[in-house]
Amino acid sequence: MESIKDKVAIIGMGCTSFGELWDKDEEDLIIDATYEAYDDAGIDSKEIQAAWVGTVGGMCGACIASPLKLDYIPVSRIENACATGYDAIRSAAFAIASKSVDLALVVGYEKCKDEGYGGLPDRYRADKWHPVYGYGRSGPSLYALAATRYFYRYGLSREEGKRTLAKISVKSHHNGARNPKAHLKREVTLEQAMNAPMIAWPLGLFDCCGVTDGASALIMCREEDAKNYRDDYVTIKGFGLCVGPGQGKINIDYDFTHWEETKRASQFAYQEAGIKDPRKELDMVELHDCFSIAELIAFESLGLCEYGHAKEDIDSGAITQDGDIPVNMSGGLKSFGHPVGASGGREVYEIYKQIQGKAENPSRQLKNVQMGLAHNQGGHPGKFMCAVCLIGTP
Repeated sequence: MESIKDKVAIIGMGCTSFGELWDKDEEDLIIDATYEAYDDAGIDSKEIQAAWVGTVGGMCGACIASPLKLDYIPVSRIENACATGYDAIRSAAFAIASKSVDLALVVGYEKCKDEGYGGLPDRYRADKWHPVYGYGRSGPSLYALAATRYFYRYGLSREEGKRTLAKISVKSHHNGARNPKAHLKREVTLEQAMNAPMIAWPLGLFDCCGVTDGASALIMCREEDAKNYRDDYVTIKGFGLCVGPGQGKINIDYDFTHWEETKRASQFAYQEAGIKDPRKELDMVELHDCFSIAELIAFESLGLCEYGHAKEDIDSGAITQDGDIPVNMSGGLKSFGHPVGASGGREVYEIYKQIQGKAENPSRQLKNVQMGLAHNQGGHPGKFMCAVCLIGTP
């Protein structure tokens, strides 16, 4: 099987501010993100030959074709829970690599606040947004099971476990507070995170991402054409997409403490990119932290440390800006926000800007970023759909 490595380039990106954007509708967000990407790539909208849109809320390709006035080109709508954004990028990249399309647009968006959806859904809202949850369960409650099981398996006391998760949240808010496009631009202290109102023990308010509006967009072409548009483009190094059989809820051996879908998706992406030691070869990671425990377990499942040892990297500061493997420099889903279809592109946007040395706030700029990993997973422990994307310098 042939690798996608360095066949497809990203030559332009856009991302709206994320937040409670009551003064904008879906079309405003789509237009804002896309026209930033057009300007960044230095192209006219008429040059786009095909487009893909990732969204949970839209019904068909017309959801972007109409506001963007796309000129009768093919537009495909993709939905794959929280892996939606990367699935759309992946589909577009394959079309580019196959030479059926020369210049493609990918848009991800969501207007979650207008849905009135509040994080602890009732049975009908749960069925619409996250049908994998079923009735009588919520995202926080299922991830709380993962947290308590992790504490038990690796011998963390209630206090140690809760404090470890709180450190993740403090780091995420520190990064997001310095990001002008983030939703929750507020620092929190360890004490605040430890003592916040409880959602589902041990997950408190600051362990859970919010409900957010936003959009992201990117322009892609083949690598050999990229220099016609800019010199500081990035290339896709590898993709991994894995959807599990969803047997965790009925498998008595399922232990909740690692994400098999994340492990397998990342292994495939590493193989495509030729990565042997991700901890040493990656310069930054943007991963799916819908809850603080999700970041911890994803970090291990991505092969960035051994199982049960993420606490050591959290305590040492290895995942902070000054550490050897910075995680969620953007603020992550926790602080930047999580409009489902937009999150994949938003994570790529952060790595893209860091590679170019153009982080919006210079205080967030990492040194000499050559390659980064972006990761999203939808569903719940025991039933995930996971996507991993590696991007880097040519």
